[in-house]
Amino acid sequence: MDDVEIFRRLLLALAIGLLFGLERGWHAREQAEGDRIAGIRTFALTGLLGGISGWLVTVTAPIFLAAVLLALAGLLAVSYWLQTRSDEDLGLTTEIALLLTFVLGAVSMLGEMAHAAAVAVVAALLLAMKRPLHRWVAQIERFELEAAFKLALISVVVLPLLPDQGYGPGETLNPYELWWAVVVVAGLSFAGYLAIRLVGARLGILATGLFGGLASSTSTTLALARLVRSQGALAPVAAVGVVLAGSVTFLRILVLAAIFQPRLVAPLALPMGVMAATGLLGAAAIHLLSDRNGKTEDEIEGIANPLELKTALTFGAVLAVVLLGVFYLRDWLGTSGVYAAAAMSGVTDVDALTISVSRLVGGDLALGTGAIAIFIAVAVNTAVKAGISLVAGDRRLGLRVIVVYLAVIAAGGASLWLGV
Repeated sequence: MDDVEIFRRLLLALAIGLLFGLERGWHAREQAEGDRIAGIRTFALTGLLGGISGWLVTVTAPIFLAAVLLALAGLLAVSYWLQTRSDEDLGLTTEIALLLTFVLGAVSMLGEMAHAAAVAVVAALLLAMKRPLHRWVAQIERFELEAAFKLALISVVVLPLLPDQGYGPGETLNPYELWWAVVVVAGLSFAGYLAIRLVGARLGILATGLFGGLASSTSTTLALARLVRSQGALAPVAAVGVVLAGSVTFLRILVLAAIFQPRLVAPLALPMGVMAATGLLGAAAIHLLSDRNGKTEDEIEGIANPLELKTALTFGAVLAVVLLGVFYLRDWLGTSGVYAAAAMSGVTDVDALTISVSRLVGGDLALGTGAIAIFIAVAVNTAVKAGISLVAGDRRLGLRVIVVYLAVIAAGGASLWLGV
C-alpha cells in the first residue's frame, strides 16, 4: 500500500480509539484524573498502537503483532490487579475495551476498513447502553430466559438435524420445512411477547394490543376481554387494544407469506394492507369517541409465554394436520376443499393455514386460490376474536370490536375482489 493509504488507515485506527475513549471518558467523568484506568488519550494511543503494529507486521513478521498484544494484555492485567486492591469495582469492561481498541486498530491497517469501523460503532453502542441493558436484564424472568435458550435449541440444534424431504401422502410432510415454520412463528411470537414485557408496564393496554398481534392476537383478545369483565370502565381502551392486535396480525400474515412464498405477497398486499389500515382507523375512532378515563398503565396479565416446547410441538402438530387436511380436501373437493380447510383452520389458527397454502402455491395451487384461502382463514379468525370480545368481555367491548371488525372484513373482501 502507498503512503496515502497507510495514513488513511492510521487515521481510522486513531478515530476508533477516540470513539472508545470518548465513551469511556464520559462514563468515568466524575472520577479523579489519576483514578481512571484509561481515558480518551489512552484509548486513542492504543488504537494508534494497533494501527502501527499492524503496519510493522507488513515489514517484519506476524509474531510482532502477537508480542505487542501480549505485552498490552500483561500491562492491563497488572493494572487490574492493582485496582482490585483499592477498589471494590471488579468490572473488566474498560480493560476489554482497550484490547478491542488495539485489535480494531490492527484490523484497520491489515483488513477491511469498513468492517473495523462497523465493529467499533457497535461496540461503542454496547458500552453506552450499560444502564438500559442492565435494566432490561433485571426485568427478564427466569422462565423467559429459558424460553430464549429453547428458541436457540429448536433453531440452531434441532433444525439442521431434520431431513429436508417430503413424507406421507403427496410428500406433504417435510420435517425440515415443518420445523422451520415452527421456528419462524415461535420467533415472531416471542419477539412480541418480550416487547409486551419490556414496555407493557409503562404503556399498558395499548402496548399489549400493539405487540400482542405478534405474540398472539387471540390470546391478547381473551386477556383484554377478561380484564374488561372485571373492570368494565376499561372497555373503550381495551377495545382499542383488541383492534390493534388484530391489525398487527394482518401485517404478520404478509411477513409469513414473504418468508414462505414471496409470490403471495403481491395478491395479499392490498387486502391485508387495507384490513390493517381499516383496523387502525377503527382503533383511532374508538379512542377519539370514547372518554379518556379508561386508560391504565398496569401490565396486562394472561398472555402466556409462547415459547414453551409444548407450545412449539403443538403448533408443529397443528401445522401437519392442516397440511394433510388441505391436501385431502383439495384432492376430494378441488378448490372448494381448500376454502373449506381455510375456514376450519381460521377458527383456531391463521399461521398454520398461511404456511400450508404458501407451500402448496409453490407446487400446483393457483396463486389467486391461495390468496382467497388465506383471506377466508383471516376473516373467520377475525370473526372468532370479535365473538371472544363479546362473550368473554361484555357488550361495551364486544359491540365496539364487532363494528370495526365488520368494516375490516368488508374492506378486505372488496379489495381482494378488486385485486384478484
